[in-house]
Amino acid sequence: MSKLASNVKRVLVLAGVGNAAGTGAAVARRFAKEGYTVALLARQGKSLRHLEEEINASGGQAAAFPLLSYSRDDISSTWMSVREMFSMPEYSIRVAVFNAGQTVFKPFLEITPEEVQNSLEVSVSAAFAFSREAILSFKENSLEEPSGKRGTLLFTGATASLRGNTMTSLFAAGKFGARALSQSLAKEFGKDNIHVSNVIIDGVILTDRTRQMMGQRIEGFEDNSNIRINPESIADAFMYLTKQDRSAWTWELDLRPAHEKW
Repeated sequence: MSKLASNVKRVLVLAGVGNAAGTGAAVARRFAKEGYTVALLARQGKSLRHLEEEINASGGQAAAFPLLSYSRDDISSTWMSVREMFSMPEYSIRVAVFNAGQTVFKPFLEITPEEVQNSLEVSVSAAFAFSREAILSFKENSLEEPSGKRGTLLFTGATASLRGNTMTSLFAAGKFGARALSQSLAKEFGKDNIHVSNVIIDGVILTDRTRQMMGQRIEGFEDNSNIRINPESIADAFMYLTKQDRSAWTWELDLRPAHEKW
C-alpha cells in the first residue's frame, strides 16, 4: 500500500468521444495533460482517430480502440485489447469514464422499438458491461496512497438523469438507469476502495452543434459563460473527482452554468 511508483503510467479508459468537440474529448485532453495514457473507445472512427492523433502530437499518449457496437461482447473484447496494450507493471488502469449515450428527443408515441433497443443498449447495457470491465481492472490494482483508491469510475449524466420531460421519455429512461447503476456500484465497491461517481450536466454544453443550434436562438450564446457549460470545465470537475481521498468521496456532482434556472 504505497504511492504509485513514478515510472508506472496511469491509464484512463474513456468510452464515448462523439465528434471530438464535446465532453469526452475535453476529458481525454485534460487527463493526457495530467500525464495519463488515454485509451479511447468509440464508434466514430474518423473523429476517434483525429483525437488520438491530436493528443499524441501535443506530447500526450493516446490510443484509439474503435467499437463495432456498444454490445457487451464488443465492449469486453475491446477492454481485453486495452489491457493487452497497457498491461502491468508498466501501466495501471486507474480511471474509467463512461461518457457514451444515445440521444433521442421525440414524442413518446413516435419512438420506434428499434430506437428503444438501441438507446437502452448504449445507455444502460453498455454501461453495465463497461463498469464490469473497469471494476475487474481496478481490483487488480494496489491501494494507492494518499488517496486510498484502487480506481475511479465516472459516469456522465444529464438533467434527464433526475427528471423526465416532454420529448425525453427514452433519453431519461437511459440516464435514470445509468444513474441507478452508478449509485449501486458506489455502495457495493466503496468497501474495495473503488470510487464511483455520477456527474449531472444540468445545462447546455458548448460544442460545434450547440454553437450552431443555440447561436441562432440566443444572442451571445458562445461568448456568455453564464448561460452554457464549457466542456473543459466539466473535464476539470472529472479530474477533481479522481483526486478526492477516501475520507470525502463524492457520489454525485451537479454542474450547471451560473444563470441556469434550476
